Amino acid sequence: QVQLVESGGGSVQTGGSLRLSCAASEPTFNAYAVAWFRQAPGKEREFLAGISWRGRSTSYADSVKGRFTISRDHTESTVYLEMDSLKPEDSAVYYCAADSERWGTAPSHPELSDFGSWGQGTQVTVSS
Repeated sequence: QVQLVESGGGSVQTGGSLRLSCAASEPTFNAYAVAWFRQAPGKEREFLAGISWRGRSTSYADSVKGRFTISRDHTESTVYLEMDSLKPEDSAVYYCAADSERWGTAPSHPELSDFGSWGQGTQVTVSS
């Protein structure tokens, strides 16, 4: 398990951009596959994007494909989620999660139970 800390959330207007960060102090984080999820009030936690441990394979939910970009920097032990063209329906608490399975190919629909480590979440609010 690794301890994850998300940052970068905030309030933006429709069409704006934010970059979320997911950092870990353990160097073993670089050997984990990582994904971003979000959860809006009254809704289930949903998968958004995932990245393999090397960063060579990524996957996205249809709802964010073309607007969100996941990336990672091994020198910083950080995974990023760049979010562009934000919409009010993107408002939610955003979580990063790590899977000790490295992933050769990022799965398109990973299960929440695949991830043993979760961050505390960061709030994103998009106003119209």
